[in-house]
Amino acid sequence: MTTRLLNSRSMKTALGAAAIALLAGCASKSEPTHVPTPLTSFNETTTVSSAWHQNVGDGLGRARYPIEPAREGNTVFAADAQGVVMAFNAQNGNRQWRIDLDTPLSSALNAIAGQLYLGTRNGEVISIDQSDGSVNWRSRVSSEVLAAPQANQQLLIVQSVDGQVTALDRATGAERWIYTSSQPALTLRGTGTPMVIDPVTFVGQANGRLTTLDNRSGQPLWEQQIATPRGRSEVERLVDLAGQPVLSPDGRLFVTSYNGRVVALEATQGGVLWETNLSSRHTPVLVGNALFVVTDDSQVVALDAGSGQEIWRNAALEDRKLTAPAFANGRLAVGDFEGYVHLIDAREGNIVGRTRVHKSGISLRPVSEGSTLHVQANNGRLQTLEIAP
Repeated sequence: MTTRLLNSRSMKTALGAAAIALLAGCASKSEPTHVPTPLTSFNETTTVSSAWHQNVGDGLGRARYPIEPAREGNTVFAADAQGVVMAFNAQNGNRQWRIDLDTPLSSALNAIAGQLYLGTRNGEVISIDQSDGSVNWRSRVSSEVLAAPQANQQLLIVQSVDGQVTALDRATGAERWIYTSSQPALTLRGTGTPMVIDPVTFVGQANGRLTTLDNRSGQPLWEQQIATPRGRSEVERLVDLAGQPVLSPDGRLFVTSYNGRVVALEATQGGVLWETNLSSRHTPVLVGNALFVVTDDSQVVALDAGSGQEIWRNAALEDRKLTAPAFANGRLAVGDFEGYVHLIDAREGNIVGRTRVHKSGISLRPVSEGSTLHVQANNGRLQTLEIAP
């Protein structure tokens, strides 16, 4: 384990020393060494072609901030860790505008209804007009923002790294309500991304609990323990819900957890429909009645969304530090630490295509639209790929 996995936002001096000792224990010779699985040949039945590429600033920085790109309509938005934000034509890559926010960025981007939302390392939330890059408003929350701000019709919901959830007025940035909860002393670096619909917000927390908030007031409606801390050390007891819950059209909620399980819930009351033991810090993908999960050891697993039964499992990319999956043209797309994008047949589970974007590696989930993938490498290279068939 490395210190990049951990968030030290609330550590006092003594706790920091304890955390260092714990991390040293994780890296001791008594622990197994996870060696990335070497790439092997496969039957390539899917063609991957490059449509265009652009360089976005200086990339994600040494800390590899999760500044995931976003797309709305025919425009792709991307940013770097230093505050540069760019908009590109999704078809040909022509740059439409470039701005410098003069503040270090840290969160994934969210493009919705003509606006672009993002968060910063100093706890700012910024709203940008998609048409020209002008700033609509800036607002402050309690701490650094790593998760993309999420919106409903009136509100922008922001979960900061200290676990606080803040509701801002989408039009003005004014604060509407705040929800706070207790957090463990040690957490994964990062935070869950809320799932927001008009009446409620589903919030995954670092203590392993999923909370549903009333968007009128921020008051909790129900909670469910998704993962229970176990083990002697704080590291062993990490149970963060670091992905984003996925809501199906028929009201089922799918939640992943680190050191825990994948759970399907009934969204209105939180009743458990099924559960299975898989550790994942990534947001899953729901396609039809199949739920696709990338585990923490980089296996790709397909589950029946109705029962939780395993459909298939691909371990060919184990320990290659895969990104969260995206779905494009019947294929699952994942990036890895060496900068490769791997395409997996969603029905059969076998690798059918591969290309390399950049040797700096890929830590951000690809952004998909139909048969198109937008992939940003750690050095800032933004590449658009076309998938066929």
